Amino acid sequence: MAEWLVEEGIGESRALLVEGDEVLAAKIRWPGELFVGKPAFVQLVSKPSGAWRGLVVDEAGNEILLDRLPPEFTEGQSFGVQITRAPIAERGRFKRAQARAVTDAEGAKLVHDDIFILGDVVRRFPSGMWDEVWHTASTGEIAFPGGSLLFSVTPAMTVVDIDGDLPPRALALAAIPALARALLLFDLGGSIAIDFPTLEAKADRKMVDAALGEALAGWPHECTAINGFGLVQLVARLEGPSLLHRMTSSRVGAAARLVLRRAEAIEEPGVIQLTVHPAVKAKLKPEWLEELARRTGRQVRIEVDPALAIEAGHAQAVPL
Repeated sequence: MAEWLVEEGIGESRALLVEGDEVLAAKIRWPGELFVGKPAFVQLVSKPSGAWRGLVVDEAGNEILLDRLPPEFTEGQSFGVQITRAPIAERGRFKRAQARAVTDAEGAKLVHDDIFILGDVVRRFPSGMWDEVWHTASTGEIAFPGGSLLFSVTPAMTVVDIDGDLPPRALALAAIPALARALLLFDLGGSIAIDFPTLEAKADRKMVDAALGEALAGWPHECTAINGFGLVQLVARLEGPSLLHRMTSSRVGAAARLVLRRAEAIEEPGVIQLTVHPAVKAKLKPEWLEELARRTGRQVRIEVDPALAIEAGHAQAVPL
């Protein structure tokens, strides 16, 4: 039976939906972030005349777009809201969080649906599981028998290219199970364009539509039929940045959190030494390093190596 496991890391919380030895889905949350379901107390700072949307600011200074703005609300008024979409950083722009005014009962209900609250908190995920998820998201590529899926994040949508050596229909059908898994593994939402191989025969396109519909039956979404050029568009609820978005917009920060996770797992005696790219060192917050020292009961040193790849930082125990 599948279960959500939660790992409270330094600088991030991680969640994996695990069934046996297989990871079915993954999520990340970084401290201080607004997330779907989070209640907040805000002040209305802008309400254009006749508009159904306004701008509010929470107690931490975050600007949030308020949907379905009650007509009786006035600028300067304070009230409670619930986040309906987390903020998302994209290349060249920043999408503010979205929220709606709610009652206390509605707020309590959504908090109880939070995977990071409901999941089974563990000290450490089963060996290798998180590393595989992280590196798959980092490369943006998933292999399947006969081909691979290549993911690209753009400001408008996530694009999936299907490549391989199989005949077009066979390649399209072989890609679908891997695609269905990737949607949950990367926590994808919003608009997703899939570039299947071009299928000239209408019967082949219908076969792909049917297989895709069956594979995604348990995932809430809308889907266009495959067109003559092999293009399919999926639209699902966008709740926040996917793992792919984080790797695209905050790759160095993600790598800094990964090396801290590696350091926390060291069992050999000695001082913990982190060896990282200079850009990664700049992302290692003092409070994160203090937390690493507290959790491990050891001193922490940092060495920089400009020749290292961003994601290749490592940790080891060294003598005092």
